[in-house]
Amino acid sequence: MKPISLNTLFDRINSALPQTQCTRCDYADCAAYAQAIALNEAAINQCPPGGAEGIGRLSDITGLPVQPLNPLNGLERPRAVAVIDEAWCIGCTLCIQACPVDAIVGSNKMMHTVIEPVCTGCELCVPVCPVDCINLEIVTGTRTGWNAWSGPQAHTARTRYEIHSYRSSQDQRKDGEMPEKTAETPLNPTSELSVQAQPDADEAGRKRAVITAALERSRAQRAPKA
Repeated sequence: MKPISLNTLFDRINSALPQTQCTRCDYADCAAYAQAIALNEAAINQCPPGGAEGIGRLSDITGLPVQPLNPLNGLERPRAVAVIDEAWCIGCTLCIQACPVDAIVGSNKMMHTVIEPVCTGCELCVPVCPVDCINLEIVTGTRTGWNAWSGPQAHTARTRYEIHSYRSSQDQRKDGEMPEKTAETPLNPTSELSVQAQPDADEAGRKRAVITAALERSRAQRAPKA
């Protein structure tokens, strides 16, 4: 039998993953995990969202033996989606930044909400919320793994993640750009950098102040009355 190329192997493995981008496999995303499997650097039993069926699919592709899901990576369980308690949301945008598939919409100091049909249940938004206003609600009953997910949903999640990643990389590139030196506007490294750094520092301080104040209000509202 003709051996398949590394790129083909990677594509097949990546297509067999649920694309939730949850990082429970200990890799940055599904593609990174797929690459590690293709290079024989990771086991095929590290994806809780894929569950037992996912391990079986990876076994068929790689020829590696089926193994139980590694409990260090998590447990196979019903799929949940994130739900934001809008009464407690302070509009800090941290959950928006954490969502790998742009399933959360909102703006600074404005209420956020989750687009449930595209939420992968990755849970990455939960730990970053400073007021603990994000909960997880099971939406698949007792169905777990690929029985709680589908190929079309995985394809949509992968596409949204790729768009999210591209936009994030473009934003980072723009943030890192420096003004070009021209004959009309000579670059003074000391003055230019200090002027640029000052607004960044002010903005970071303002955001910290907003979040701190919101946390204090949240704690005061939640504290039992005397």
